[in-house]
Amino acid sequence: MIQSVNPEPGAVALYEQKNKELAEKVEKDIQSFDAIYDVAVIKGKEETLVAYKVKHLKRFGMKKIEKDINKLLEDHYPNEDFVVSSDYKIFIETIELLERMKDPSFSEKKAEQQLQRVISLKKEMT
Repeated sequence: MIQSVNPEPGAVALYEQKNKELAEKVEKDIQSFDAIYDVAVIKGKEETLVAYKVKHLKRFGMKKIEKDINKLLEDHYPNEDFVVSSDYKIFIETIELLERMKDPSFSEKKAEQQLQRVISLKKEMT
């Protein structure tokens, strides 16, 4: 019942190497949850987008899972601003942005604009 995504999700930062390390650390922390099987993290200028997918049979506890993720992120990274989403559309948009960012001709400014668009989509849904 687990659907894989091609390409593989990952973690990326738009600006500095230390931000990439932070994004990878966040990804590893989120993947430590038993109920989660895919995580994509993008660290922007001010906000970090965390999109994840929950195993099918664990979806009944979505509110608890999101609450636990938010608590973990607040405890481990108190100075960071996170936007967390389990929505599949947000996850797909995040993966597409990760893929576009691999292209050297895709500027950081464009990437930041796209990241803000995905974050605004998330905020519209809530």
